[in-house]
Amino acid sequence: MSMMIETDLKDVLNKLDQRFDRLDQKLDKIESDLTDLKVDMATVKADLTTVKEEVKDLRGSQRGQIWALIGIIFTAVASAVIKFGFFPNV
Repeated sequence: MSMMIETDLKDVLNKLDQRFDRLDQKLDKIESDLTDLKVDMATVKADLTTVKEEVKDLRGSQRGQIWALIGIIFTAVASAVIKFGFFPNV
């Protein structure tokens, strides 16, 4: 009877060892995935910084284009007023 109990304990211990081994493998995989995520996050941060800088540049060029458009419209309206106001028959 004593022999049967020892065998059962050995089986139980083997099963526990196998489960711990599987848990270790899963933890290793999770650590690997976490490392990959950290690398990807760093890449995304760098890309986001680049996009922010490009948006700032676009805003500056947009302001310049808007002022150029306003100047062109003002010049066209002033030219039309002068032409039709001062020289209606020409």
